[in-house]
Formats: sequence, C-alpha cells, structure tokens
Amino acid sequence: MTGEEGGQEADSRGEGAVEDARLGKELDEALRLAGERLTRLQYLQADFDNYRKSLEREREQVIQLAGEALVRDLLPVLDDLDRALPSLSQEKNREGFELLTRKLHRTLENHGLKSIESHGKRFDPNFHEAIAKEESDEDDGTILEEYQKGYLLRSKVIRPSRVKIAEHTGECKEENHGKGKDNRD
Repeated sequence: MTGEEGGQEADSRGEGAVEDARLGKELDEALRLAGERLTRLQYLQADFDNYRKSLEREREQVIQLAGEALVRDLLPVLDDLDRALPSLSQEKNREGFELLTRKLHRTLENHGLKSIESHGKRFDPNFHEAIAKEESDEDDGTILEEYQKGYLLRSKVIRPSRVKIAEHTGECKEENHGKGKDNRD
C-alpha cells in the first residue's frame, strides 16, 4: 500500500464516520418526530373516544327526556281513569275499565314510573306540594289528605303530590301564651 492509498483510505474512513454521524442524527430526529406524532395520534384517539362517549350520553339523555315528556303527558289520562273508576260501580263495563287502568299503570311502571306515597307521611318539599293546611291533633307537617297523586320517573320527581298538611293544635307549653302579654325583654 502506498502512502497515497493509505491517505485515501483514511479520508474515506473519516468521510464514512462523518456520514455515520449524520445518518445517526437523522435517525434520532426521525425517531423523535415519530414519537411526537405517535403521542399526538394517541391524544387524538383519546379525544375521539371521549367525543363518541359524550355523543352516546347525549343520545341517551334525549331518549330519556322524550320518554319523560310522554309519561308526563299521560299522567292526566291516568288521573282521569283513576277518578272515573269509582263512578262505574253499577256499570257492566267496570271490569274492562279496571283492566285497562291496571294495564296502563303496569306499562308506565315498567318504564320507571312510581307513585309517591303521601297519606300519613311527613311533608317533604322534595316530593310534596302543600296546597292546604288544617288544624289537627296530628304532628305538624303530617299529610292529612292527598289531592293529586305525585309520581317519580326513575327517581326523578316529575310531579309532586299535592297535599293538605296538619297544623298541630295541642296545648302550648308557654305560661303566657294567649294572655296578651309581651314576653320580649
């Protein structure tokens, strides 16, 4: 090997090392860029999944609201049927009418409708609407009479019970009650 050939070989090794370093940097840059793009793609996939789940929840809410509106519209019909039943005591169509009423009740119950129990219970503003008060020996706030039945649809009150509540009239324990004295200091 001559000196010239050795120099060319050293130059080509030097150029090869420079080329390897350049290719290594390009590879590192390409790997970094691929990692960034993979991360962005994963975020986009997660965003899309969240969007899809959000659309599904909204769709279910729309269906529930539509069902709630239908049940709410049927409540007056249910009330009319319940009120009409007692007046049919002598008629031969009473059995069919009772069957129809029970079937409507059962169908609505299968879709989540439940009546609110009221008579004799404590007044709860979350479930009851007090439209009258009456003096009574019962405790304050006891429901004496239900004027209109209230309903829950899947644990949501869609119509509160309209009720009459008791105002306790028992003896007052204060000595000066009713004697016209002012007890203020």
